[in-house]
Amino acid sequence: MKKITLLLALISLVFLANAQSSPATLPAAEPISIAELHDFGIIPQGRPVTYDFQLTNTGKDTIKIENVTASCGCTTPKWSADPIQPGKKSTITVGYNAAGEGNFEKSVTIMYNGSKTKTIFIKGQVAKAMPSAPANTSVSLLKQVN
Repeated sequence: MKKITLLLALISLVFLANAQSSPATLPAAEPISIAELHDFGIIPQGRPVTYDFQLTNTGKDTIKIENVTASCGCTTPKWSADPIQPGKKSTITVGYNAAGEGNFEKSVTIMYNGSKTKTIFIKGQVAKAMPSAPANTSVSLLKQVN
């Protein structure tokens, strides 16, 4: 029993010494502040929609957006190639072509400053398009009566 207690004490000391010698480093804060999700809610089929994501440079260095890619061809991002100075804002406009009926969730990846990335999302539901009004057959009946 004394051997087990001694072994447990030694293991505890090793873990304690290791924890003391290597302080935990916090991950660096992202230099980009942006809403990570926009919900379009219910949108009509056949009517494209857009949303402007406001991006703020919260870091100390200039941000250069190199590319913005969407997860599918139905989503189209637009952005400025101008560098974003610390404390300044820029806009990324994300469009969605609401051709298909049903729920959707798409991702958009922002690539900046070499190898850094940030992913944002859009989602919503495309409601089936209402059929156009049927031809008024009553008019032809009225013409036949007179």
